[in-house]
Amino acid sequence: MRLRALLDTDALGLRLLGGEDELDRTVRGVMTTDLRDPSRYLSGGELVLTGLAWRRDAADSEPFVRILVQAGVAALAAGEAELGDVPDDLVVACARHRLPLFAVHESVAFATITEHVVRQVSGERAGDLAAVVERHRRMMTSGPAGGGPDVVLDLLGSDLDLRAWVLSPTGRLIAGPKVAGPPLAAEMCGRLAAEHLAAVRTGRRGPHRVTLGPTTYSLFPIRSTGRSPQAGPDPRGTVLADWLLAVEADAGDWAEERLDLLQGVTQLIAVERDRRDAARTVRRRLAQEVLELVQTGAAPAEIAARLRVAAPVLLPGLGAAPHWQVVVARVEWDGEGAAAEGGVEPGPVAQSLLEEILVDPHATGPEPSDRIAVAHTGDEAVALVPLPAVSTEHDGSESGILADALLAAVREPLSAGLDGDGRVTLGVSAAVHSAEGLRGALEEARHARRVAAARPGRVCAAGHQELASHVLLLPFVPDDVRRAFTARLLDPLRDYDRRHRAELIPTLEAFLDCDGSWTRCASRLHLHVNTLRYRVGRIEQLTGRDLSRLEDKLDFFLALRMS
Repeated sequence: MRLRALLDTDALGLRLLGGEDELDRTVRGVMTTDLRDPSRYLSGGELVLTGLAWRRDAADSEPFVRILVQAGVAALAAGEAELGDVPDDLVVACARHRLPLFAVHESVAFATITEHVVRQVSGERAGDLAAVVERHRRMMTSGPAGGGPDVVLDLLGSDLDLRAWVLSPTGRLIAGPKVAGPPLAAEMCGRLAAEHLAAVRTGRRGPHRVTLGPTTYSLFPIRSTGRSPQAGPDPRGTVLADWLLAVEADAGDWAEERLDLLQGVTQLIAVERDRRDAARTVRRRLAQEVLELVQTGAAPAEIAARLRVAAPVLLPGLGAAPHWQVVVARVEWDGEGAAAEGGVEPGPVAQSLLEEILVDPHATGPEPSDRIAVAHTGDEAVALVPLPAVSTEHDGSESGILADALLAAVREPLSAGLDGDGRVTLGVSAAVHSAEGLRGALEEARHARRVAAARPGRVCAAGHQELASHVLLLPFVPDDVRRAFTARLLDPLRDYDRRHRAELIPTLEAFLDCDGSWTRCASRLHLHVNTLRYRVGRIEQLTGRDLSRLEDKLDFFLALRMS
């Protein structure tokens, strides 16, 4: 389609600010961005829509326009909702580079322009494929009654014989076709999400093709059409937040028209993603208000009042006042300074990820029944999780969130997205039944997260149960003290094992694990008791310790845990 046709469409609310001689340019797609450098997501021929959030002062316009021109975009359309009139410096920069510039009236949503361009471009390129997009557009714009992403996936199956699924970055199935065929297993969803995240981290342009077993899949990223606070030129800003479209086909030999259509489908599904995010706005605001009250030491009565407002929103129809749990998450990347310059804000990234992790694992759809409220402060995210009121005979932890359960289904995809240079750590508090306990729950969850951070691995969690154990103390012992303590006790045994293959370290671990029982330890190691006594005697001789003494047993136990 031509730029001139867009200008002639009154419903789009476009006003030409410059580039009248270039209106015969062809538009081959559309992209919404507020990145300072969106070049990695441009392939040429796009109408670029921007809300101007990238512009801090007049000097920013020239480099932004230069990047668009070098990427071969067809035109730029700037929204007036943020700054009012489009700045003169942007008009001058576009005129200098002969880039057509439109102003978008504040009453017109970027999604409206996106849907119009996708529909028109697809219609001009392939009538049969455009019919799919057109039918989907009508159903999607009708709201939830239209069926959401499931509808377009059914149309792809019936009209193009393509089976496709929408997945979250954690591998949760958001939408899938209802046409005949085997469902996509949960394990396969996780593997596809892991492959997608790993591919995105390489910086390669999608779709990404992957073969799992006998089947080849093509993976298309679904990026938000709205302004994303965590977005930036560094892919780490969105890799843990973006949905993906997994198509059971090899897109390597597809015609350009079909690739363009699938890209258009991802843009339309992204509209549904934005609706889901908008639905979480109230819950996020409630969590932010409660978090600020707790952190500033507000009176329990004031916090309780906000909780009474939150309870009906998060657990509608609940008769009794709920109990609450707090979950704290943090996303950390190696080289944080460089990441910050690239626009990666860890707080919003952790917030988006924690919302996804806490979704009911049995819920599907773009608006699942996730009854949680997540705020972010600094570089961490804090979730306020309501639980139905439990019997006074229990503390609520039995029916609440368990730290290990949170990571059971998401560890593989998240580890792939972190790609060796990032970490996700979570801490879970016990359940509390009043506002008075919420401050303690927050501190408890933060302590648990620090315990998780001291563990090896890219994705770790710890719960409140572990704070009553020695494991609470170990992470906070200085590294040099840990090394000196373990070296003094264990290095003589390691040296002896290397020289004589005596297996003193495994023997020590088994002996302590069996609570010093000679018969149980000998049975576990398949040794005669006399052989076991000889090994233990050698351990005592090399270290100068006595394994019949509780103090020495405890020292060995801690040294093994810290090694």
